Amino acid sequence: MVAGDWRERIDDTDARLIDEYQSGFPVRERPFEAVAAALDTTPEDVLDRVTRLREEGVFRRFGAVLNPPVIGSSTLAAVSAPGDRFEEVAEVINGYRQVNHNYERAHDYDQWFVVTAGSREKRDEILADIEERTGCEVLNLPMLTDYYIDLEFPVVNSDRFARESLDSTDVDATNISENATGDLSALDADLLLAIQDGFPLSATPYQDIADDIDADVDDVLDAVERLLADGCIKRVGCIVNHVVTGFDANCMVVWDVPDDELDERGVAVGQLPYVTLCYHRPRRPGQDWQYNLFTMIHGRESDAVDEKIDELAADHLPFDHERLYSERTLKQTGARYDDLVGE
Repeated sequence: MVAGDWRERIDDTDARLIDEYQSGFPVRERPFEAVAAALDTTPEDVLDRVTRLREEGVFRRFGAVLNPPVIGSSTLAAVSAPGDRFEEVAEVINGYRQVNHNYERAHDYDQWFVVTAGSREKRDEILADIEERTGCEVLNLPMLTDYYIDLEFPVVNSDRFARESLDSTDVDATNISENATGDLSALDADLLLAIQDGFPLSATPYQDIADDIDADVDDVLDAVERLLADGCIKRVGCIVNHVVTGFDANCMVVWDVPDDELDERGVAVGQLPYVTLCYHRPRRPGQDWQYNLFTMIHGRESDAVDEKIDELAADHLPFDHERLYSERTLKQTGARYDDLVGE
């Protein structure tokens, strides 16, 4: 489906499902029953709608959003791919299961990708392998502090940028360890591996997951609730495809913030509703990278996004910065793991 068609294909019930159930989908054996009661329809109808919206591309998937820095080790990385080898380099990078995002951006570092793995050792092994196979030096920028990360926002609207109608968001600076393993039980590890691509689209998704990992459904439900509380799972719901819903003027802005002001500035900027991502990553002066604060703004109109970046620079972050617009999506999936640490 092309972005311009999606509104014409939905009704009011679809709209509520899209905007109200990006998170908070019930963790119970028959979750569609509770949603159906709230939407004044039947469980079968809700399941049909989720399935259709998934097939049409409005939803990327139905299920859990995992939190890679808490479960294992994750990093944002970039390379400067020679123009005549750009596609070849992208093919190598995208071939790794653990690479879940790769974007072409307007910058000397022109391919930006995310690597997630069960451990820091495995993550760094993948980065080294990419360097060797492509001949491109990798800029490795693990997240050090999470000020605000949330790609859940209403899309059934005419907003020019994400959360245009909101006043503020709640922020809490969270330090991130590169050596995290999630303190997972064997059941937790099996469960996260089973659900990383999404939940089964059936009336009883948790029972299907339990059958898949040879576990009791009550144990699976308890584990999902616990993993939500621990932050290993960020949310459970219908994951919206923002590009299909028109939010395709997306810009990553990198800032050179004085180190002694970083946390104060990061928390303040993370509270701005139009900032969808805000986090601290390391400087790499040896690779000509002096930036330490990353923000992301999602919008439907590039002019509106630029206006908000101008506002950021004038009112909140009066520092050197660069705007790295997404030019092309080279790969986009949920976080993917081959293995996780389970005790």
